[in-house]
Amino acid sequence: MLSLPFTLIRLVALLGNHVLHAVAGFGRFCTFTRDVAAGLGHPKVWLRRERLGRQLFEVGTLSIPVLAITGAFIGMTLAFEGYRQFQAIGQEGRLGGVINLSIVKQLGPVLAAVMLAGRVGCALTAELGSMRVTEQLDAMRAMATDPVKVLVVPRVLACVLMIPILTVVSNGCGVIGGWLIVTRLYKADPAMYVRYSEQFVYGIDIANGLIKSVFFGLAIGLISCYKGFNCRPGAEGVGSATTESFVTSFMAIIIQGVVLAKLLNDITYWMLGGVASVFK
Repeated sequence: MLSLPFTLIRLVALLGNHVLHAVAGFGRFCTFTRDVAAGLGHPKVWLRRERLGRQLFEVGTLSIPVLAITGAFIGMTLAFEGYRQFQAIGQEGRLGGVINLSIVKQLGPVLAAVMLAGRVGCALTAELGSMRVTEQLDAMRAMATDPVKVLVVPRVLACVLMIPILTVVSNGCGVIGGWLIVTRLYKADPAMYVRYSEQFVYGIDIANGLIKSVFFGLAIGLISCYKGFNCRPGAEGVGSATTESFVTSFMAIIIQGVVLAKLLNDITYWMLGGVASVFK
């Protein structure tokens, strides 16, 4: 009879430890975010070609090919999956509106963010984690150099500034991919395809997708750098931090996507209710 209460107490204590650990970790992350925000006020430190410029190139330019390929194939896949259903009701021309709206509002930003988290986020975590393990971060602090201002701020800024551009690339390739399949492979009327795309997709829908991408990029940059700065010692610690970085970034993208979809859809509905023609 005594074993059951004892086991229950242990389970409650274990759960409490996990909760306390999570709360403490969130507090450290908030402090880290505050330090990054404070570092933005010192542009002389991070606004250099070898710091911010290098990160913009690595985060943005080097990610364009994979984002273009991913976007194009997503657009093609949507066209393949939806064409027969629309053809069955004689509305294959309307498929363009469905494909393009899905891409620019949700799929494009989310795919760009996931690819950025996988390609760039993991690299940032591994790079900063290796510097922590080899005590390079401690050496910078010993020389009165703030590693957050020098290392983190340009990386986070690069993620925030470049992900909208990468999203545009992904969106554009997705739209082209869907158009090629529907109008060239399945021989649907190109004029109808474009017409219904214009009727379904407003300028504010494109803006909503880009707004989402900015939040995604900020989350990826902060989480990746935080995990690298706080990884455990050794190669195993760096590997675990890299995995945790991608998983946490992915969860942040999904959660932000749901919240922003609700918020931005409500705002769009309110705005389009009276002045829809402005956003065409």
